[in-house]
Amino acid sequence: MNANRPASRRSATLEDIALEAGVSVSTVSRALNDSPSVKRRTKQQIWQIARAHDYEFRASMPAGPSGADATIAVVVPAPQARESRVADPFFLELLAGIAEAARERNADLIISHLTPRAGEDLDYAMSTSRATGVIFIGQSSLHHAFNTLAARDNRFVVWGAEFPDAQYCSVGSDNVAGGRRATSHLVRLGRRRILFLGDTEAPEAEQRSRGYRQALTQAGITVDETLIVPAHFEVHSAEAAARSAIARGLEFDAVFAASDLIAIGAIRALTRSGMSVPGDVSVVGYDNIPAARLVTPQLTTIDQDANLAGRMLVSKLIDRGDGPAISERLETSLMIRESCGG
Repeated sequence: MNANRPASRRSATLEDIALEAGVSVSTVSRALNDSPSVKRRTKQQIWQIARAHDYEFRASMPAGPSGADATIAVVVPAPQARESRVADPFFLELLAGIAEAARERNADLIISHLTPRAGEDLDYAMSTSRATGVIFIGQSSLHHAFNTLAARDNRFVVWGAEFPDAQYCSVGSDNVAGGRRATSHLVRLGRRRILFLGDTEAPEAEQRSRGYRQALTQAGITVDETLIVPAHFEVHSAEAAARSAIARGLEFDAVFAASDLIAIGAIRALTRSGMSVPGDVSVVGYDNIPAARLVTPQLTTIDQDANLAGRMLVSKLIDRGDGPAISERLETSLMIRESCGG
């Protein structure tokens, strides 16, 4: 504990918290034990006061059925693209990595029902959480709100895109490099009309599209904006987007999809339109989910290690010390399979 803090912060009692909150000592005790008899807003106020005074209240608040050393909450912001889909196969792998790492650290894991949409929602998620720390899966459009939150509370890490002005800890793949690697591979195969399929409103997809643009420019290929087609991180949406592009007469000989689910949707659209993959159109995805090896043809994709990512998120959260942990990017690799033809 910081020796420069005032004695009152070190020796706060239930009576001190009750006085500041304007409630009885018994109400404070029930709130710190998460009793349903205390109103939610009252609990929130009491927990905020307890944290402000470094009151060691977690010992009296069960962390979980196993008496864990720590509790980690996972929160998924909404509503943009992938971030709103907990059932996304990549996120399930990511959650598996988080769960395994939490178990190794004797920590319980909570999947929150909250879906923050604004800065005040992030504040609420943090102030009402009894967890040791929070992992947010994806930034959605909340990057600046996370920066603001980090100035007050650093008990969180974010899986998502890297921003140069970030004041909080994030873990994610090098999306720009991954997008560049996928597109460069298609260029080496002789493909020149490469369709980018993905929702660039989402930070990760935007960065992957940036890598796509860089690879084309480096190869001396002019970026054709008509070949950048929005599609959500979902098979049916991606199939509809690809079929629409085909119906409009848009000519392309390759697809770089911002996720494997988008790539699978594109393959469905292409084959149902009478085109062959990879004969007529090469396809590369992103994520290397298990289904990438099971579809026909097997999907060439950019691999980002979801298991390692989950473990890194837990480590950054638990071992952060007094200040925010340092952000980190995971390397990506190209998994060459049948869908690109080489």
